[in-house]
Amino acid sequence: MAKYFDVHPDNPQPRSIAQVADSVRSGALIAYPTDSCYALGCRLGSRDGIDRIRSIRHLDNRHHFTLVCQDFAQLGRFVQIDNDVFRAIKASTPGSYTFILPATREVPRMLQHPKKKTVGVRIPDHVVTQALLAELGEPLLSSTLLLPDEEEPMTQGWEIKDRLDHVLDAVVDSGDCGTEPTTVVDFSDGGAEIVRRGAGDTSRFE
Repeated sequence: MAKYFDVHPDNPQPRSIAQVADSVRSGALIAYPTDSCYALGCRLGSRDGIDRIRSIRHLDNRHHFTLVCQDFAQLGRFVQIDNDVFRAIKASTPGSYTFILPATREVPRMLQHPKKKTVGVRIPDHVVTQALLAELGEPLLSSTLLLPDEEEPMTQGWEIKDRLDHVLDAVVDSGDCGTEPTTVVDFSDGGAEIVRRGAGDTSRFE
């Protein structure tokens, strides 16, 4: 059974956030809210967590996982960014964007695209997610909580708890966070290629 954490959206309870972070450090797979929609998350180096996310979402090895980072300094440890790309991403974060970039050696190979050696990164604009990332002290390995054969993610924590109780370790509920996933921009070849149009404004990348 998944533990259920009812967290205030504007003033998240430190004790609850600490408990969730401890669970992640211990290998838990969680569902948590972001500024676009709910996501699945686990510790960066957790092979078990990756396997469980793949199983829940029916993903193959070409899927780009995302490292959800607290700030730009943390993001810069995991991806290679030149000056032009730096300015474009800096101007768009925090926000509802995922950026695909060449991975550094800090990123486990199992998280990288098998051919391109890239990884997705993002900095969310969400109070609860930011509190969790600050407590955790490292990125969350994440993927949008979109179930197979469903067009939209679930929006309610209680619904996620009810449907995925048997495959998750914890659910963080801070209210409805919408159904629109992030806008995905691929910078791996230098220029900006919009891979998915979502919650983030795409005009600055066109």
